[in-house]
Amino acid sequence: MSNFEKLKTFEPLASSLTIKNSPIHGLGLFATCEIPSHTELGISHVKDDRFSHGYIRTPLGGFFNHSKKPNCEAIYDGDFIKIKTLININSGDEITVDYTKHDWIKKD
Repeated sequence: MSNFEKLKTFEPLASSLTIKNSPIHGLGLFATCEIPSHTELGISHVKDDRFSHGYIRTPLGGFFNHSKKPNCEAIYDGDFIKIKTLININSGDEITVDYTKHDWIKKD
């Protein structure tokens, strides 16, 4: 599938997710239903060298928080970074990724 075709299927936020106050930091992403392990949640970042760190964030990429024991991982797929669940996620669980494993999170 071409990058253009992938963008045509883009959803800002999967129907299985919502944004609300996070006990980790500010706002976070939370599951609205059970999500099986190894489920792709969508595109979190799109490669674009005009933006900070070389990526522009989507709504999905703007609201997940960091955890040293994450329930999701970031997967590099060409010009996209996607979020995929590592474990079964229960309704109400916050979506987390380990920021330290990725070069698109850098301290200025």
